[in-house]
Amino acid sequence: MTPNDFGVLRLKSPYSVRDSIDKFEALLRSKGILTFARIDQQAAAVRVGLDMPPTELLVFGNPMAGTPVMKAFPLSALDLPLKLLAWEEAGVGVWLVYNDPAYLQHRYGLPAEMAAKLDVGPLVRLIAG
Repeated sequence: MTPNDFGVLRLKSPYSVRDSIDKFEALLRSKGILTFARIDQQAAAVRVGLDMPPTELLVFGNPMAGTPVMKAFPLSALDLPLKLLAWEEAGVGVWLVYNDPAYLQHRYGLPAEMAAKLDVGPLVRLIAG
């Protein structure tokens, strides 16, 4: 982790950006986790005449886990619902990036059991392989 990555975890994906997000979204659905938004940032850039590598952001969550956190620590709504960013880095591959639950725990003073419910790492690792 570099200083610029503080609070962010990243894993390489063997899939394209679109396939990575598709697979993650299907996995979330199978676990009963809601998808609130999927933003194709490359498509948005192209619409205004700009060039950008494939980049998508998925906003998702489980209200049973996130609502108690936001009720007890209202500022946590800055980072909730959770997000997964996938982007293609030229010559490197596709990255899957998400907030480190330890960072969220420290940032908002969450009890360990609340922070653990925000850990999507095991799900991301299923996609990253």
